Amino acid sequence: MASATDDRSVSTTRPMGDATRDAFGRALEALGADFPEVVVVDGDVGNSTRTEWFALKYPDRAYNVGIAEANMVGVAGGLASMGKTAVTASFACFLLNNAFDQIRMAVAYPKQNVKLVGTHAGISIGEDGASQMGVEDVGLACSLPGVTVIVTSDGQQTRAATKAMLEHKGPVYLRLGRPKAPVIYEEGAEFEIGKSIRLREGGDYTIVANGMMVSMALDAADVLAKEGIDCRVVDMHTVSPLDEQALTDAASETGGIVVAEEHLAQGGLGSRVAQFLSATIPTRMAFVNIGDTYGESGDPAGLLEKYGLTSEKVADAVRSLRG
Repeated sequence: MASATDDRSVSTTRPMGDATRDAFGRALEALGADFPEVVVVDGDVGNSTRTEWFALKYPDRAYNVGIAEANMVGVAGGLASMGKTAVTASFACFLLNNAFDQIRMAVAYPKQNVKLVGTHAGISIGEDGASQMGVEDVGLACSLPGVTVIVTSDGQQTRAATKAMLEHKGPVYLRLGRPKAPVIYEEGAEFEIGKSIRLREGGDYTIVANGMMVSMALDAADVLAKEGIDCRVVDMHTVSPLDEQALTDAASETGGIVVAEEHLAQGGLGSRVAQFLSATIPTRMAFVNIGDTYGESGDPAGLLEKYGLTSEKVADAVRSLRG
């Protein structure tokens, strides 16, 4: 059975690259010289979130406040109020769930320049189980006015998104995964907050995905092409704000939209896309997500199969729109 760190913990035809948390850690360390105002606030998990690499290089710009996520976010908000760009990171479930009130009052409401980084998101964390699986984090982050929410799909995109996040003025939530991620983008690929990326052209249906489900969407589109179904694939890496033009184009130019994400059914990308399209261009939709449930402990590949986060389920969702 695959483990959380095996190269093939995610079932895909694409080669595996860096875990997005690793790509973030290396990018943050490298960007430290270009962004001298950046400081890091850690909750004693820097070796897992990879902020430790920045802390080792810039020890006078890194603070470990211990296992106290609420205090961690409060300290980050205070540093941002003094002109710093504060990056604070923890497991997605600990960061968003344990510190939600502090995120709301010390970051979102005063619009502080704090970058919230949630690693180990989703059920692909594997054996650690439901208590550490961030599956509602995107919904919580999107509920906060003015917070930019980003979910990256591979290492290259994460490196580019980390730089864009530091350049952006205002609160950002960046969601990252634990296992190695399938390679989607070439080195140097550009990233713009709020601007989705059309990875594959297609006129019959559109698959909108983010995170590791982008790879599943591309695999599904390859399978469906052999059946004569031509699918567009859009990487909607920014969940808030949405790329509304891309969704408008998809709804008007293709026959339906499937949204695929590693998240609860409620509150995430699917909810955001459905809310926008229902008010603008109502279209046939289907959704691939973990549903209305928490995950369980197990190997990542087995969990993804059990909860339907596979290319086969994405293809089935597209086929369901044909009836």
